[in-house]
Amino acid sequence: MNLMCPARILLLPGDVLEPAVGERIAQVYAGTFEVAAGTRLADQLGVRLTVVPELVERPDEELQAIADLHRGETVIVLGLDLGLRLPALVEHTGDGWTRVPTDNELTLAAYEQAADKFRDSLSHGSSESADWWLDAIGEALQPGASVLEIGSGTGEDAVALEERGYRVRRTDAAVSFVEMMRAEGFAADHLNAITDELGGPYDLVFADAVFLHFDHAELTTVLRKAHRAATNLAFTTREGEGGEWSNRFLDLPRRFNSWQEQPLRDLLTETGWTVIHFDRGRTRFGNTWFHVLAKHS
Repeated sequence: MNLMCPARILLLPGDVLEPAVGERIAQVYAGTFEVAAGTRLADQLGVRLTVVPELVERPDEELQAIADLHRGETVIVLGLDLGLRLPALVEHTGDGWTRVPTDNELTLAAYEQAADKFRDSLSHGSSESADWWLDAIGEALQPGASVLEIGSGTGEDAVALEERGYRVRRTDAAVSFVEMMRAEGFAADHLNAITDELGGPYDLVFADAVFLHFDHAELTTVLRKAHRAATNLAFTTREGEGGEWSNRFLDLPRRFNSWQEQPLRDLLTETGWTVIHFDRGRTRFGNTWFHVLAKHS
C-alpha cells in the first residue's frame, strides 16, 4: 500500500551515543534490548520512547505500523538494520523499505563522478590554505606533529603541510579522491568522518573546505569525534546564512551549509573546543571564509 506523505524512519544502532539527527524527531522506538539507549536518546531529544517487543521478530509489520502512525513525520527506530549500514533513513514506497540518501551522500556522489573536473576547477578559485593560516597552525604544533586530514581531495593541502614538517594522514570519503592520491604515489585512506571513527591520537585534525558540506547535526558529530582524536583542530568553512544546493563547476548537485560566527563559536564550545584563531578571508568571488584554529578546552 502506498502511503500519502510517508513517515521517514531513521534507523540507528542500539549502542548509539552521538546520533546525527538533522531534523525534528516525533518519537523514538526501540526493541526490548535497546530500552536503555532508547531512554537516553528520547530524553536527549525531548520526545517519547515506545518499546516494541516484536520489532526484531516482525520488522516489516512493525515498521509499517509505525509508518502508518507517523505519516509526514520523522521517527527514530533503534537496533534494527534491515541489512543496511547504519545510520540509515528509510521510507516505505509501497514495494518495500527504500533508503533515502542524505544531502551529504548526494554531495559525495557528485565528487565520486567528477573528481577530475573538481581538480581542474581549483584554478578558478582555489580552496588551498593561505600561508598566514598555516603559519597560525604552526604556532600550535611542533615539527613532526601528526595530522589527520579530513577530506584531502586532490591532496594539495597535505603537500603544503608536509613541506612544513608535519606527518599527514590523507583521507577522503570519496573513493575517487583516494584513488587519485594513490595514483600520484601517496598513501591515502577511505574515511567518512560522519560514519567512521577517526582513530588517533593526532596532534591536529585538519579540514579545509570540508565542514561546509555537513549540516548542524553532522558537524556536531564530527567535532566531537575530532575532540576524541586530536589535541588541536584547524578548518575552514564559509560564512553565510543556511544552506543551498549548487551545480557550480561540477555540473552536479552539491550541498553547501554556511555559518554565522557566533553560532559556530557556540558549537565549538559545546563540543569541547577553545578557539585560538577565528579569522576571515575573502575569495575573488566575494565569498567570505572562516579560518579557525581551536584546541581542547
